[in-house]
Amino acid sequence: MPKDPSIKSVLIIGSGPIIIGQACEFDYSGSQAALSLKDEGIEVSIINSNPATIMTDKVIGDHVYLLPLNCESLEQILSERQIDAVLPTMGGQTALNLCKEAEERGIWAKYNVRVIGVDVAAIEKTENREEFRQLMVDINVGVATSKIANSFLEGKEAAQEIGFPLVIRPSYTLGGTGGGIVHKKEDFDAALSRGLQASPTHEVLVEQAVLGWKEYELELLRDSKDNVIIICSIENFDPMGVHTGDSITVAPAMTLSDRCYQEMRNQAMKMMRAIGNFAGGCNVQFSVNPADESIIAIEINPRVSRSSALASKATGYPIAKIAAKLAIGYNLDEVENQITKTTSAYFEPTLDYVIVKVPRWNFDKFKGANTELGLQMKSVGEVMAIGRTFIEALQKATQSLEIGRSGLGADGRQCRNLDEIMHGLEHPSWNRLFLIKDAMSMGVPLESIRKATKIDKWFLIQIQELVALETEIKRYSLTNIPRDFFLTLKQKGYSDVQIAWLLGNSVTEDDVYDRRKELGIKRVYKMVDTCAAEFQAQTPYYYSTYEDENESFPSDKKKVIVLGSGPNRIGQGIEFDYSCVHGLLAAKEAGYESIMVNCNPETVSTDFNMADKLYFEPVFWEHVREIIDLEKPEGVIVQLGGQTALKMAEKLHEKGIKIIGTSFNNMDIAEDRGRFSDLLKDLDIPYPKYGVAESAEEAIDVARQVGYPVLVRPSYVLGGQGMSIVINDEDLEKAVVKLLGDLPGNRVLIDHFLDRAEEAESDSICDGEDVHIVGLMEHIEPAGIHSGDSSAVLPPFNLSKKVTDLMEEYTIKLAKALDVRGLLNIQFAIKGEDVYVIEANPRASRTVPFIAKAYDVPYINIAAKIMLGANKLKDFKIERKLIGYAIKEPVFSFDKFPEVEKQLGPEMKSTGEAIRFIKDLEDPYFVKLYKEKSMYLSK
Repeated sequence: MPKDPSIKSVLIIGSGPIIIGQACEFDYSGSQAALSLKDEGIEVSIINSNPATIMTDKVIGDHVYLLPLNCESLEQILSERQIDAVLPTMGGQTALNLCKEAEERGIWAKYNVRVIGVDVAAIEKTENREEFRQLMVDINVGVATSKIANSFLEGKEAAQEIGFPLVIRPSYTLGGTGGGIVHKKEDFDAALSRGLQASPTHEVLVEQAVLGWKEYELELLRDSKDNVIIICSIENFDPMGVHTGDSITVAPAMTLSDRCYQEMRNQAMKMMRAIGNFAGGCNVQFSVNPADESIIAIEINPRVSRSSALASKATGYPIAKIAAKLAIGYNLDEVENQITKTTSAYFEPTLDYVIVKVPRWNFDKFKGANTELGLQMKSVGEVMAIGRTFIEALQKATQSLEIGRSGLGADGRQCRNLDEIMHGLEHPSWNRLFLIKDAMSMGVPLESIRKATKIDKWFLIQIQELVALETEIKRYSLTNIPRDFFLTLKQKGYSDVQIAWLLGNSVTEDDVYDRRKELGIKRVYKMVDTCAAEFQAQTPYYYSTYEDENESFPSDKKKVIVLGSGPNRIGQGIEFDYSCVHGLLAAKEAGYESIMVNCNPETVSTDFNMADKLYFEPVFWEHVREIIDLEKPEGVIVQLGGQTALKMAEKLHEKGIKIIGTSFNNMDIAEDRGRFSDLLKDLDIPYPKYGVAESAEEAIDVARQVGYPVLVRPSYVLGGQGMSIVINDEDLEKAVVKLLGDLPGNRVLIDHFLDRAEEAESDSICDGEDVHIVGLMEHIEPAGIHSGDSSAVLPPFNLSKKVTDLMEEYTIKLAKALDVRGLLNIQFAIKGEDVYVIEANPRASRTVPFIAKAYDVPYINIAAKIMLGANKLKDFKIERKLIGYAIKEPVFSFDKFPEVEKQLGPEMKSTGEAIRFIKDLEDPYFVKLYKEKSMYLSK
């Protein structure tokens, strides 16, 4: 059936601010869906309150509404536009819950709007734990023994009947919020209360715990003719008991028998058909008993999920894009395969490689947090790696994490405390993968590791092979290592840094690189084609491995590489992916072939048709270096990918590779706290008294000179990592010792802290000659609260003209002194009428997307074209459209860590942000915000 001709205008509901459990994978899905519908000539409106996403950019939707995600906002849009249908399946749990609320209030009926992509009744069946359990019983699909509780007493009775250990699953929550495993009776009451409070319907499922069972996911698509296909099977490396968002996952499933897989397929299709008559994407989770392969269903999500983005990047099959077309009436056999361009979407992808996803945590931002993993998701992001084998992909994934590891061990950071290792195996946390390898290196029997972790033996055997290789390499030196053995090491995912460390004797990464080049061992690139090369692919989407045939052929066009921002974490989130996407678009518009390098499966930048060429690879020096060797670009853009990309600048500079935009030396001046303060002194720009220290003793001397309180901070970090305010020698000593331990080789800057000062920011674009002030923002919280955690108002609301003039004067001075080519963000402290510069960032910052959306100006696109030398500022006519004020308000995920102190300080803790527009300062929202921040508005 072709598309429904009655659907001419669709509203897509977004997922709102980034929180733990609902991140930028929904930005990716929403963006794909919008572009897919626009291709069909459908007018697309988008509602989302997140300014940092590409989804809320005009390159994605026809009409973008940056409004709170509530029914009042929906009515505002529906009264303004003629909307035929709403698509709620791309915005995670937030969108589904809002859709359901609007249905209950009669809003869709009132405005004659159809819900497409999902049956509203299906939402209730899947989100209501009791209805889901009963449906599974009715269709003869196994589920764990469970009972619904709507009160504390009912919960106690259920626990007594089921017995311990058990699981508490609140209804209508995301990322396992409020859920958990209860092992002992004495822990039950607190866990039950927490679950009941977390559920918006005050309902929990008390369920038998199947700890140690294996966990799997299937991603499905279904059309209106009831055709169903399985896009991808995903196996959790970690057993049941760890939230799937916190588990390492592998695609395709590695340890699943064909009999069990076929049964799982049948059950998934049965479940999908039973929940309602809808067309679109669906995610189903199962648990399998390793003893007899009996299967139980955990849950089904009638929408694109966190795993849908991963499955799309894993297979090259754009789930959200196809799901959007199915929602408007197309059937699978009527939709084109986006990769081959010659076959239909009615096929199941075949993989001739292995995908590994590893989560990224930020426990360092939540001091005192319970770091043990369970049913409540705690990771803030993830990386994906592609390899020909599981172990190659696993090593590449660990190189992508940006936690200072060069792979899975063999980098000098192994743990040697057996008690700590064994505790870590039994109580999973962020480092259990590394502890497994450490345990094997210390001789702990594989069976003991299996019993402690409940991880399938097959995975453990794969890791154990690395220990054998590392024992063998000790027989050789760099000069006599056999070529075949060297090749085996590279095929097992070992980086040059790891091999250098294993060889010892002062062997360097460059030594290893040069030696393997001499031996003819080089990385080749394979294409992701969805069909194991059965049909020719038209989309240049690549991963690297060590084989004979290279499938990536450089063109003779002039080209630019954009380095992505890697995994999301606190301090470096989706705003940098937004910047990278605009960098790619600007490069294309300027006549360059655009090449993307990134390892984050959640993002739009790794959509296979966003760049002219995508390398899904770690943003890790060795990988970046070899892509540059192959492609020979005009230069590399590091200014848009946050600290991840900036860390590559020095290596690029050393190797003579052109950095597009601001030079390495000028970026280094801004990043090196000491050099930057010296520049401020030369420019006669006020700044807090400071000093630089390389030891605790030096730090104390500096602090006594500049005067307490002092702000302690390292160079080259993002999101205020390691920053603290201290008031005496004892606290300073502790802070400096910890900093130098966490960031060895770094220098520590000691600033006099300007107590009771206000904070403000400027964002600007410079082309080396002219400077355009993009915007000035005033923070609501005082100095001492990280800018990412402070609410901010654009334009300033309470700063005198003298102060704003000084901010602009210092911005222009610094932009020219640093010879900025592109973007510059400057942070100020203001005390009375005195303006001090705190720091400058000659790169994309988290504030630029907010200002771009508030003023409705494509600042990143303009800046990228200036960086490329394609344009000067005078070529652009920049008109601001903001009437009134825009407020940026941070959003936190402290609910995942109820035991953590919520006090804000110089180290960033927010996971996302929302935007709100007001016409004047009397707006009740603004006044309330001020009262909540314990500040007073004085005009």
